[in-house]
Amino acid sequence: MKFTKMEGCGNDYIYINGFAERIPQEKKPALVRRISDRHFGIGGDGAIFINPSQEADCEMEMYNADGSRAEMCGNGIRCVAKFVYEKGLVRKEHLTVISAGKIKYLDLSVENGEVVRVRVNMGSPVLAPELIPVVMEEIPAPDRVVNEPLVVDGREYRMTCVSMGNPHAVIYTDGVEKLDLEKIGPGFESHPRFPRHTNTEFVEVKDRSHVFMRVWERGTGETLACGTGACAVTVASVLNGLTDERVTVKLLGGELQIEWDRKANLVYMTGPAVTVFEGEIEEEAYV
Repeated sequence: MKFTKMEGCGNDYIYINGFAERIPQEKKPALVRRISDRHFGIGGDGAIFINPSQEADCEMEMYNADGSRAEMCGNGIRCVAKFVYEKGLVRKEHLTVISAGKIKYLDLSVENGEVVRVRVNMGSPVLAPELIPVVMEEIPAPDRVVNEPLVVDGREYRMTCVSMGNPHAVIYTDGVEKLDLEKIGPGFESHPRFPRHTNTEFVEVKDRSHVFMRVWERGTGETLACGTGACAVTVASVLNGLTDERVTVKLLGGELQIEWDRKANLVYMTGPAVTVFEGEIEEEAYV
């Protein structure tokens, strides 16, 4: 099985060409777990299969490192665009990608035949608690979750919840660089108020147009970046009156430019996509 290792701001995945590789669906979770292992496999935050689609230019079938399915990855979808363009699968500078039944629209910046940056229309943020989903304790429940209390391991935090195709809980706190996410992250991910678990962003606001965040991703753990998380943080920061609608989000692996066009209610993400290396493995050794 041939593969391509790619990363966006350090959020790295193993990309498999589903146009050419035919892997039984039931084998994919185990395959992803093995190849994502950073000691015994290729190593990555998960794997993404790039498949043909009748609804869009291609399909992005995404898995977390633990083999669970995920709905969307902002850094991953930029790499999908780079992959299909440079491999000649979809030779368009404006293309569509479907993931978990939802279509995203991408604009590619191409230099000398190489995709260097991608702007993604990430769609409208979902704020309704039942759609994120997050369980609300108030009766009647509010129509959005902004600066609401959440107790994790005996400590109270304030959360703002947003779905960008996958659930996010945004937490504002000081000393983000020094947080022990390995210790506190699992308590957020598996908290009973998140029935489908959640990604959690820990954020410091630097000024009206700059924030710093670290992220604990469900099914993976801490990653160097999260594109949907950066989008959720921007929306949450605007809702809390902390930033303007255009924000540079600094992550451990780099920076993303995020804009929430509130008039159109659309979120746009711009960032890099990088090919790390390519290779081939014996699929049978991993399933």
